[in-house]
Amino acid sequence: MSQILNQSYRPKQAAELLGIAPATLWRWIKERPDFPKPKRLSARCTVIDGAELVAWRDAQGKP
Repeated sequence: MSQILNQSYRPKQAAELLGIAPATLWRWIKERPDFPKPKRLSARCTVIDGAELVAWRDAQGKP
């Protein structure tokens, strides 16, 4: 688990981690203000911080 927290994920990998389709990931990025914001490293490379992604996922199970 600590390895997840210390890395960034490409969108396809992030979607797999959450168990959703990549299209759903992009929709959540656009529509959900609480979803972790991706970071653009270059014109063709976008990543999402693993720690932020896991924290967001874990927070969704709580009322």
